[in-house]
Amino acid sequence: MEEPKYKRVLLKVSGEALAGEGGRGLDFAVLDQVCRVIKEAADMGVQVGVVVGAGNFWRGVKDGGGKMERTRADQMGMLGTVMNALAVSDVLEQQGVPARVLTAIAMSPVAEHYSRARAVEHLEAGRVVIFGCGTGNPYFSTDTAAVLRAVEISADVILLAKNIDGVYSADPRKDPNAVKFDEITYSEVLSRRLAVMDTTATSLAMDNRIPVQLFALKDPRNILRVLRGEKIGTIVKEDQPQ
Repeated sequence: MEEPKYKRVLLKVSGEALAGEGGRGLDFAVLDQVCRVIKEAADMGVQVGVVVGAGNFWRGVKDGGGKMERTRADQMGMLGTVMNALAVSDVLEQQGVPARVLTAIAMSPVAEHYSRARAVEHLEAGRVVIFGCGTGNPYFSTDTAAVLRAVEISADVILLAKNIDGVYSADPRKDPNAVKFDEITYSEVLSRRLAVMDTTATSLAMDNRIPVQLFALKDPRNILRVLRGEKIGTIVKEDQPQ
């Protein structure tokens, strides 16, 4: 079996990606494909942590539409991530993959309460760990949660699976002249205000020197291609020393 490039990864999957073409709820055909790829990654010997968004159910302040207090709107989004985490866990277990859901907010018996030690213990035992509730705090995105968990578990890379196939100089849906980057630095992302992650998440990744690989989840097997070292999407990494 081919040796994977990475030993421990944090996979961030947007809620919208799990909704498929419908845009809302769960598309179980997509979920099944994603989980089968996670299973293959685990079979390769890769330790996999997963952070899921909640945009297929609720997008915090965006869906609140100014009619809800921000903290409560974000807390609803955290609960949405738990719904997705439980769905991912269930499908993985149906496929014979041991999985655990760890949440930043205690909600026994639905899931285990997150601690770094518990997460690492599960990963080292060969279980896929799905992190729910974001950081457990309002005003922080699930992208920031993904970077935080990746840093805490000492992941080699963050795999950012989105509805776009890389980082572009502009929105390719609006600008036909937008250029896709194969590689880009955190500093460039921040200075050019490119849509990779929010600035908090990008700064946290930069400060901790953890690379981010962004690619399209439309073909879930892109996850395996990244693990094998193929050039897929865009790699965001630290600045080269002068």
